[in-house]
Amino acid sequence: MKRKILISLFFLIFSTLILSYCHHSILNIDLLQINEASKTLTKSQIDQILTPESNNEYLNLITISLSILIKVILISIIIFTGSILFEKKISIKNIFFIVIKLEYIFLVTVLFEIIYFKFVNTTASLNEIQYFYPLSALNIVGYQSVESWFIYPLQVLNLFELAYWLLLSYFVGKLAFTEKDNGKPMDLGFKIVASSYGSVLLLWVVVVMFFTLNYS
Repeated sequence: MKRKILISLFFLIFSTLILSYCHHSILNIDLLQINEASKTLTKSQIDQILTPESNNEYLNLITISLSILIKVILISIIIFTGSILFEKKISIKNIFFIVIKLEYIFLVTVLFEIIYFKFVNTTASLNEIQYFYPLSALNIVGYQSVESWFIYPLQVLNLFELAYWLLLSYFVGKLAFTEKDNGKPMDLGFKIVASSYGSVLLLWVVVVMFFTLNYS
């Protein structure tokens, strides 16, 4: 089991790094950043900002890898805590393995974004790319028509997040459900996920909204 978890985690991090590199290079993010910065900064100022960034590629790789690892660990602990509240004994290794596999859902959003801006909206600005989130409520209303502090919650409200919830509920329910339980495994899994992951996600969204409102 440990070997499967480590292999799955390695491929998740590797896939994320590859897609992150493709996203940055295919969409010409550096060029878009230069064009955006040139509106307010001189060439020498732009060079001072971009040069250190180009020298920190290894640091970026480490940051992305650590962020994935921390996210997976935190979500696993949160779900495990939720299962305890419902008096269910689920191995945290099994939860960790499930969370790793379901993280691939969010990699699809990056792939979707690359395809969209490469072949559909080929003249997008840096802001359009930064605020874009596939199949989200923000894409329906548009980031220009909402306050900055409301952008993040509208991004979180998307079909990929819904798919993540449903699949997480399904697999957690299968692990937690016993013959003594009433109803269906999916119902139990959704209760565990909503009370743990859902509550923490809601708190996180509120915190982001608060800081955005106060520092924007």
